[in-house]
Amino acid sequence: MRIDVLVAEIGSTTTVINAFNGIGTPCPEFLGQGQAPTSVLAGDVTIGLKGAIDDLKKNLDVEELSYGEMLATSSAAGGLRMTVHGLVYDMTVRAAKEAALGAGGIIKMVTSGKLRRTDLKKIKDISPNIILVAGGVDYGERETALYNMEQVVTLGLNVPIIYAGNIENQEEVVEICNEAGVKLYLVDNVYPKVDILNIEPTRQVIQNAFEEHIIHAPGMSTVREMVTGPIIPTPGAVMEAAKLLKEDLGDLVIFDVGGATTDVHSVTEGSEEINKILISPEPYAKRTVEGDLGVFVNINHIVEKIGIEDLKEEFPNAEHLIENAKPIPETEEEKRFIERLTKEAVLTSLERHAGKLRNIYGPTGKKTIAEGKDLTNIKYVIGTGGALTRLPERVRILKYVTECRKGLELYPGSDAQVLIDNHYIFASLGVLSKKYPEDALKLMKNSLNIN
Repeated sequence: MRIDVLVAEIGSTTTVINAFNGIGTPCPEFLGQGQAPTSVLAGDVTIGLKGAIDDLKKNLDVEELSYGEMLATSSAAGGLRMTVHGLVYDMTVRAAKEAALGAGGIIKMVTSGKLRRTDLKKIKDISPNIILVAGGVDYGERETALYNMEQVVTLGLNVPIIYAGNIENQEEVVEICNEAGVKLYLVDNVYPKVDILNIEPTRQVIQNAFEEHIIHAPGMSTVREMVTGPIIPTPGAVMEAAKLLKEDLGDLVIFDVGGATTDVHSVTEGSEEINKILISPEPYAKRTVEGDLGVFVNINHIVEKIGIEDLKEEFPNAEHLIENAKPIPETEEEKRFIERLTKEAVLTSLERHAGKLRNIYGPTGKKTIAEGKDLTNIKYVIGTGGALTRLPERVRILKYVTECRKGLELYPGSDAQVLIDNHYIFASLGVLSKKYPEDALKLMKNSLNIN
């Protein structure tokens, strides 16, 4: 069987392969999916990839399979580990952090101001894949970013550095990195003026750096030979899908509840009313990662948040269910239990992702300000990932997002519509959209069951 495009998602634990035909025609089609355990520990991730292709052949009931193109996303080998270093936490540091998260980075450390000896030791212990240095608005403060660059290159980590700070520093930054023999990416300032975010250039460079330098999982060089298009971080691929879909449907938020983390991607400029009272800028496309909200690897964190005694009132067998948790629940009781945990993950991640109104009091009386991401203009609440595409009560779980705005929270309203990525292909379509945006959009809407 000949397939137009295969897209591989090489995760830390599972490798998934999705097959698409009709790419470049008016009627692109999702054919099916195969999966297998990712084989990092076996010393070669291509073993898991070939296993996923074998599973796809079985699901399609074919003996032979060939393809025209293969694209890929990856979070194998621990994903894209980054450290971020800026000047003022609420300004350049936050802007750099937003850029890194939106590109699919796993941020292991964030600092503001000049790096200390203890900071440098932590960076070395983390051994990041990429280091992002920012600081200073354009033609503003220069010293901190230059000092931090000089300190970082002394670590000898042999990893690329992205500089996204005051553009006046660029010539000196080039000299610093050339003398140290360090690969440097120069990018426009992430915070060029007060209250102005410019994170898209940095986000794009992070994804490019990932493909050029970061694919160090055993066997990934062979995967690179098999793949005919880009390889981008899996969370960054979901963000690409979200941005493309927003242009067609309108403002949206995507929840991705997994075994280890819960990711939230929102694409909205917010309401005019809230923007007028927002005390600091927010990115148009925002991603947050909740590393403690996973329904398998981090099940105990969610249980602790709910409270074991409260859980036992609903699930008398709760302790047994926790001890015997599986990556994919099988019995009806297991499914209902994971649904309860998924609901907690969704609502907690919403609370952390969204902004809120706050009343402050001064000489002139009460004044209302807004902090954080405004989701009040959201039209669609979308579920992707294993839990929110496979659990029976997935729609009901997401409906809670539209029902919990009580007053000061900047949450979606009751008129927001719930949609599900039924084919569980948003990450694959994000990477597909880099080359075939029209096909990716049609396939996304098919998966969401909308025209």
